Parts: sequence; C-alpha cells; structure tokens
Amino acid sequence: MESYFDYTIVVLAGFVAGMINTVAGSGSVITLYALSLMQLPANIANATNRVGVFVQSLIGYSTYSKSTSVPIKGNISMLATVVAGAIFGTYIAVEIDEKTLKTTIGVLMIGMFFLVLLNPKQWLRDQSTEEALWPYWVRAPLYFFVGIYGGFIQAGVGILLLSTMILGAGFHMARANGYKLLIVLLYTIPTLAMFIYHDQVIWKYGLLMAVGQSVGAFISAKWASNYPSAPIWIRRLLLLIIALSIPHFLGLF
Repeated sequence: MESYFDYTIVVLAGFVAGMINTVAGSGSVITLYALSLMQLPANIANATNRVGVFVQSLIGYSTYSKSTSVPIKGNISMLATVVAGAIFGTYIAVEIDEKTLKTTIGVLMIGMFFLVLLNPKQWLRDQSTEEALWPYWVRAPLYFFVGIYGGFIQAGVGILLLSTMILGAGFHMARANGYKLLIVLLYTIPTLAMFIYHDQVIWKYGLLMAVGQSVGAFISAKWASNYPSAPIWIRRLLLLIIALSIPHFLGLF
C-alpha cells in the first residue's frame, strides 16, 4: 500500500537525480531504482522516468543557457543525429536485449573512466578548441549510438554525451554541459510521446519525480554557471558516478 513515505522517496530521488543530471549524468540510475521500489515493471519505470527527465532538461537548459553560450548554428547535424538515434532506440526498447546493452555500456564506461582520469586538461580547459579532435565520420556514429541508448533506457546517457563532445568534438565542459541538456530535452519530446502513446507512463510518480528533478536541476544549473571551480567538481563527480555506474551496468549489483 502506498504511503507519504513512498512519495517522499520518489521526490527526493528526483531532486538528487536532477542535480546530478544537470552537471554530469547517470542520475536516472537513482530514479529508476526508486521507481523499482514502487514495484513498477522495468518498462513502466523506464517510461515514467522520462516525465522528470523532460522537466529537468527544460529547466536546466533554460537556466544554464542564460549564462553559458550554447550556439545551435553549426551543430544542427549533431543534434539531429542524436535525436534520430533516440527515436530509433525508443522503437526497439521493448525488443532489444537490455542485459547485453547494459554490459556494453558498462565496458565502455570503464574506458571513459580512464579517459576522464588521464586527460584532465582536456576536460577542464576554459575554451573550446578551434577544430574537432575526432573526424565527424567517427563522431556521427557515436552520436547516433548515444541517441539509441538514450531512447532505450536514458541512465548514463549524460556521461556518454559529455565524453563524446569533450573528447571528440573539442567542447569545453561548460559548453558540452549546455549541449547535453539541449540534446536530452529535444529527444525526450518524441521519446516521451511514444511511451505515452503505448500507455506506459504512470503519471503520479512521473509528476512527483519531476517536481524533485526541476528543483534539483535549477539549483545545480545555477551553481555550475556561476562558480569558476564548477568544472573541477563536475569532473570529480563524473569520476565518482562512472565508478558507481560500472558495476550497475555490468550487473554486479
């Protein structure tokens, strides 16, 4: 039987996830776990989680973009590629082997951990480079793959987006974070619509979680935008979240 305690857990999980997702990623690991505690099936929890993701992305991006430049011109192909991948990922969400995909992401995150750990100057620089570090024919499939994953399960997509944009496209942390928020916002619109169409969203949990995520996103976006030391702490948070996410995706928990 549901109680106010259950609702409090959902809101608090949303708040923490909103803070984490705005400055890094993988906050959906927390919200999906909280929804599983409410006895929701995995597919329903995955769909319901998108309500809060949409709200937090909208608030996070609108707040973040006021102080950090996130130009769309010149990056439309990147945005479109990820969104297309997300739509495709949502279509196959009920058919793909989730365990295999999670294992793949877990292995990739091991590599990401060392990339972030061993190349701090790349993550912490103040300005974007003049040219992308990886050619577009390398980045485009990665963007599409990240979109597929985001459309499928969401949890961890922020880490993948930041890694691709910072290490591949040459963006600095602040700008990459802004694009991450915009990308997630854009692809969550068709993704959430598809889940709603298939009647997989439990609105009372989705809206409660959205309240927590919106507050967390607002506070986190303000902090990341106004404090010069934010990239340092974001990098540390990334390392911590990746380290915690690896056993989750590899099924060790």
